[in-house]
Amino acid sequence: MGTECLPHDAPQRGCLSPLGAQCGEPSPTESADAISADGFHGAAPRLIAAAYRRCYSRRLLRRAIGMASAQGGAITKQDAKTREGTLEDNVGWWLTKRAFLTPHREAYVDSHTGERLDFEQLNLRANRVANAFLGAGIAKGERVGLLMMNSPEFVEAFFALGKIGAVVVPLNWRLVGDELEFILKDAGVTRLIFDDDFAELVADLHSRGDRTDIHQWLQLEGAGETAHFAEPYRAFRDAAADDEPAIGAGADDMLYIMYTSGTTGLPKGVVHTHSTSIWACITIAATTYYREDDRFLSPLPMFHVGALTPIAVNVYRGVTSIVMRSFDPVRAWELVQEEKVSIAVAVPAMLNFMLQVPDLSRYDFSSWRWCLSGAAPVPESLIEEYAKIGIEVHQIYGLTESCGPAALIDPENALKRIGSTGKAFFHTDLRVVRPDGTDCDADEAGEVLVAGPHVMREYWNRPEATAETLVDGWLHTGDVARMDADGFVYIEDRIKDMVISGGENIYPAEIEKVLQEHPNISEAAVIGQPSEKWGESPFAVVVKTDPALTEADVVNFCQGRLAGYKQPKGAAFVETIPRNPSGKILKRLLRDQFPGPAPV
Repeated sequence: MGTECLPHDAPQRGCLSPLGAQCGEPSPTESADAISADGFHGAAPRLIAAAYRRCYSRRLLRRAIGMASAQGGAITKQDAKTREGTLEDNVGWWLTKRAFLTPHREAYVDSHTGERLDFEQLNLRANRVANAFLGAGIAKGERVGLLMMNSPEFVEAFFALGKIGAVVVPLNWRLVGDELEFILKDAGVTRLIFDDDFAELVADLHSRGDRTDIHQWLQLEGAGETAHFAEPYRAFRDAAADDEPAIGAGADDMLYIMYTSGTTGLPKGVVHTHSTSIWACITIAATTYYREDDRFLSPLPMFHVGALTPIAVNVYRGVTSIVMRSFDPVRAWELVQEEKVSIAVAVPAMLNFMLQVPDLSRYDFSSWRWCLSGAAPVPESLIEEYAKIGIEVHQIYGLTESCGPAALIDPENALKRIGSTGKAFFHTDLRVVRPDGTDCDADEAGEVLVAGPHVMREYWNRPEATAETLVDGWLHTGDVARMDADGFVYIEDRIKDMVISGGENIYPAEIEKVLQEHPNISEAAVIGQPSEKWGESPFAVVVKTDPALTEADVVNFCQGRLAGYKQPKGAAFVETIPRNPSGKILKRLLRDQFPGPAPV
C-alpha cells in the first residue's frame, strides 16, 4: 500500500507517493525482497530513479536511499552523493526535470524531416540511449564521438551520455579522414555514432585499425546499407528500456571535449564539465531576453559551442528548438514564417546571406524579435539593415573556452552603441589588459581576459597550452578589444592577426570594416605581408560583386577613410573567403595563398 506524500511534495498524475503503487512503482515494503536479493546497486537505483521520476522530492529520495541501505547493505557517502547530491549538477538530468515540468511542450522540431518531439518523448529516447550504452558496458568517463549532422539523435545522445557519465566528443563533419583520425586518437574515443551520410568516410577510419581506439561503431540508418562493421543506431537504442538511468556524473566530471577549429594550428580539445556547462546556461538565461513561449531557430552545426550551449539553455528554459540540419537562407526565412520563430542565433555570414534573398516582403517574420550573432565581427550595416525590418541583432562575444558566453549587448544599446558587443554576462567577469597584465584605461586597446564558473577546465592533454591560457583564474583569449568608461566592450581583432607596420599596430578588422562599406565588395579579409621597408604592410583579399572592380579601386577607396599607414598596399580577388565552421576567417590559409612580399 502506498504511503501519502509529505507536505510540499509535488506528486505527478495524482500519485499517493513517489514510492507508492499508484505511481506504477513498487512500494518500499513490496521492494524489500528485491532489494535484499539485488543489494543496493541492484534495486536502489530503481527506487531512486522512481522517486525523482515521480516527485523529485529530496526527502523521499533520502527515504529511498535509507531503505535501500537498510535492506540491501551499507551505502557509502560517495553512493549518496552520486544518487542524490549531484542530480541537479548533471546536464543530462536537466532533460529529466524538464520532461517532468512540461512533458508535452514541444522540445525539438527537425526542419529536414519534419519530426517533432515534446520534452517527454525526447527524454524517453535519451533514456533508451543511456540504458543501451550501459548494457553495452560503457564506463564512466569513456569518450563517445558524434559524427552527425544536426538531428534529434544528436541531442538525445548528448543528454543520454551526460546522464550516465560518459564524455561526448562532437566531431566536425567537414574534416577529412586524417584530421578526424587525429582528434579521435587524441581524445581517446572508443565508441562512435555516425550519420549514414558519412559512411564512406567512417569506413576509411575503420580501415585504419589501431590508429583509432574505437571498438563500437553505431550507424544512424539512412538510405544506404549499414556498414558491415557497424550496428544500426536506432535498433541499438530501441531495444533498451526507457527507465531513468542512475545519474553517473556530477559537477566536476567531464561532459564533453570540443575541439577548436585550428585557425592557427592543430586543434585543441576544450574540456567542459557538467558544472562549466550548467553555469554557461545559467549566465545566458540570466542575461538574455527569453520568454517561456519562445521558439528558437538554430542553423549552426552542433559540433560548435554556439549551437550546443543554446540547445542546453532551451531545455533549461523549456523553449522549443527549431533546428536546421544545414543552413539555407531561403529555408531559414520559410522556417521563421512557418514555425513562428521568435529568437535565433546565427553567425554574421548567415545573416548576410539571408538579407540577399530576393523579395523578403513575401515572408511573415513579424514573430522574430531578436537574433544573437557572433563568432566574427558583426558589421554595423548588417545590424542597421535588420533593424529596418524590425529584428534586433544582439552582438555576442564568446569562445569555445568560455562555453559560449563572455559579453552581450542589450536591446536598449544594440543601436545606440552599434559596434559594441556589450558588457560581460551576469556570472562573467571581463577585463582588458596591457601586455604587463595591468588594466587598460577606458578606450585603450588590450587583450581580453574572461573569468567565470563557465570557463573550461583545461585543454585535453595540453598542460602547457592550458597553463598559458588559464592564468590566475583568467582565460587569456588572444583577442584585442577596448572597453569604454561604461563597461561596453568593442572587439578589435585577434592579437595573432595584428599587423605591425613601421612600429604601428594595425588591426585588420578596422580595415575590413571600411572595405565592407564598398558597394561592390561583399566580403573582405586583411592580412599582413612582409615589407622590406616597414616590416609588414596590410594586404586586402576581397570578394567582389562587380567584375569591373580593380585592385586600384580597392586601394583608393581606403584613402581618406583610414590613416596612410593603415591603408592596404595591394589587393587580390577570390571567389570565397575561407572560414571555419564558426564563421571565423582562416587567415593562415590566406597568408599561405598570398605570402607577399607586399607591393612597394
